[in-house]
Amino acid sequence: MEKTIFKNSTRGKRGIKFSGPGLDEKPLEELLPANCLRKDNVNLPELTEPDVVRYFTNLSRQNFSVDTVFYPLGSCTMKYNPKINEQMSALPGFTGIHPEQPEQYSRGALELMNKLQNALAEITGMNRVSLQPAAGAHGEFAGMLIVKKYFENKGENRSKIIIPDSAHGTNPASAKMCGYDVVKVSSNSRGQVDVDALKDLLNNDVAAIMMTNPNTLGIFEENILEISKLAKEHGILLYYDGANLNAIMGITSPGLMGFDIVHVNLHKTFSAPHGGGGPGSGPVGVSEELSSYLPAPLVEFDGKEYYLDYNIRNSIGKVKPFYGNFGVLVKAYTYILMMGRDGLRKVSEDAVLNANYLKEKLKNDYLLTYDIPCMHEFVLSGDIQKEQGVNTVGIAKRLMDFDIHPPTVYFPLIVPESMMIEPTETETRETLDNFISVMKQIAGEIKENPAQVAQSPINSPVSKVDEVAAARKPILKY
Repeated sequence: MEKTIFKNSTRGKRGIKFSGPGLDEKPLEELLPANCLRKDNVNLPELTEPDVVRYFTNLSRQNFSVDTVFYPLGSCTMKYNPKINEQMSALPGFTGIHPEQPEQYSRGALELMNKLQNALAEITGMNRVSLQPAAGAHGEFAGMLIVKKYFENKGENRSKIIIPDSAHGTNPASAKMCGYDVVKVSSNSRGQVDVDALKDLLNNDVAAIMMTNPNTLGIFEENILEISKLAKEHGILLYYDGANLNAIMGITSPGLMGFDIVHVNLHKTFSAPHGGGGPGSGPVGVSEELSSYLPAPLVEFDGKEYYLDYNIRNSIGKVKPFYGNFGVLVKAYTYILMMGRDGLRKVSEDAVLNANYLKEKLKNDYLLTYDIPCMHEFVLSGDIQKEQGVNTVGIAKRLMDFDIHPPTVYFPLIVPESMMIEPTETETRETLDNFISVMKQIAGEIKENPAQVAQSPINSPVSKVDEVAAARKPILKY
């Protein structure tokens, strides 16, 4: 295990030390108020520059990442980030601008944002798109604010949002933050919304139905058009969680399914990297009826110049300072241009093919609760292995010994001991076959020696930890 940087410290070691600027300097006591001055020593480690570089480089090599290993993280779509994305976002014309610049000095950035808005509107089947929200849950929150203001303007006091029992946890959180009561609708035997159960919940007190399609089981909602029709009959808005958009691009769209509001995770479907808290981007798109409710400003084009339009009649207002996470917007637009219309469809087709290939190869070794064709991801259960002595966490930890990042575990909640697996479209047949081989090997190991597997990971820098103690007694400082 790598020692902490403090334990590598030796008194007197120094990195590069620059000479003074040759200007008169004032003591900090004259520059800062007394209550802002530190009274004790900083206690920083003392190392040479090579010591520091090697320390952090070695730490980085211990990480699991899409660039180093297979990363089948279901529901989160951890796609490979093409390096051209980084090259484009690093262009001086983009990195050198400042959000406080006057519009006339930012026309190129505004043009990119306008064209990205239009591309996302076409892909999702929406009328208009705002790029402001900083992540998926933020886009959901903006969408729920639009729902709330829409019904307020109509003079209707609707208080409920219907959400499937398999939904992402951010869905009920976003609805609740906007003051709505969350009503759960159950799934049927095919892992889809139970339409009969839904009918019993529909009334004039429901503002919206929040859905993901394909849903979080990786299954396409076969009755989506009927659900859309039922919602419209009660004046209910249909909200699309775009986390799983990677399965349907260029094949169908939320607009064709009857959705009124969509959020898109640029940092998932459109390959901009994410993780570790950000950055992300969660643009929100709406139907024509709701287009005047989007966050202001929108980026528009008058035939001559690109500009920020603050004149959005019913706008919910700004949801982020300045205008979204611009670097992520550049990467997503680069990806869309690189792939093109046919390429985006091929992305979805390959993602669906890869997921079904894995599902069919593994369903005899692990429990498959819903044995029907999946879309871009699928959910296995470790129930059989749990009965043999190793739960899903044990399987996930053992995968790390084979340099494979574990899939999402224990979600969705409606599948016991769930493992949610999403290979994405960029993984090769060889990578998928290796994952299949490892998963089969682990299933065999559990049959023969469950106690040993339960001690995994064995080969990783950090061995198995006491998870209960780690949660209850975390060590937060050195």
